[in-house]
Amino acid sequence: MLTALFIGLGSIGTRHLKNLTAICAQRGLALRADALRSDLARPLRPGAAELLHSQFTTLQDSAALPHYDLAFITNPTSLHAQALEEIRGLADALFIEKPIVSAEQTDVDLAALLPAGQKAYVAAPMRWCGTMLALKNHLPGLRPYSARVICSSYLPDWRPGVDYRTVYSAHKALGGGVTIDLIHEWDYLVDLFGVPETICNICGKYSDLEIDSDDLSIYIAQYPTLLAEVHLDYFGRTYRRSIELFCKDGSCVADFGAGTLTLPNGAVEHYEEDVNERYLREMNYFLDYAAGEETESLNPPATALQVLKLTLGEQQ
Repeated sequence: MLTALFIGLGSIGTRHLKNLTAICAQRGLALRADALRSDLARPLRPGAAELLHSQFTTLQDSAALPHYDLAFITNPTSLHAQALEEIRGLADALFIEKPIVSAEQTDVDLAALLPAGQKAYVAAPMRWCGTMLALKNHLPGLRPYSARVICSSYLPDWRPGVDYRTVYSAHKALGGGVTIDLIHEWDYLVDLFGVPETICNICGKYSDLEIDSDDLSIYIAQYPTLLAEVHLDYFGRTYRRSIELFCKDGSCVADFGAGTLTLPNGAVEHYEEDVNERYLREMNYFLDYAAGEETESLNPPATALQVLKLTLGEQQ
């Protein structure tokens, strides 16, 4: 039997729980999933409770197992470090939601949170979407000179039926702000090209949105063989999420919103799919990694912390 502990079951934790359950069923694996929660009286998302074996508020609870195969750190970012301390040595493999810690904790000592040899993967779902996988396959032959990245969307449209002014994204004190919220862009840039030699970031609050967090963040980054521009905002009325590479033979555009990849010769490849497909691929990878021999994952905590620092504009 595969055993898993979830610390936090908000929207993303519930998605991971459902995907883990579905994949275990496909693989013929029996699963026991428990949840460590801050408040048992708080309602769970639809479909979550029936997938859980036990719920408790402390690991000293008699319902808790002494050890788990997997642990998912899916509580608020500001509580990740505390959760890692609490379950230190309790699970064979860790799945940590991004960012790995909050913006105020970039000086955290990972060695103090993770035992030596601890298997750990930090979520990076953009790496697993069909368009990104196709771009990575083509990348060796593209020879890009420059990269232009944009993620632009309208914060009030993120959560239909929810007042955007009440969510964490709107409040700097809760860890909100486009700079940290849209860490995916820097995660995939580091995956594609590595860590830049230098980076410059300017960010702030510029729109009429009723928020106190930053709603615009712009970067210029220098690599040995290319320059990258990154634009992140909360106020774009038309959703845009793409990377354009200016290459020797023309431009290559990966449009993640449309699910298309336009090659320098003008050919368009289509990778339209439901957004959950990337999370299913990621979960399949995590289960394989957890069961395998490799200690270091495709996105280890040290790399994730480095990406967080880049997102905040910190020089390496």
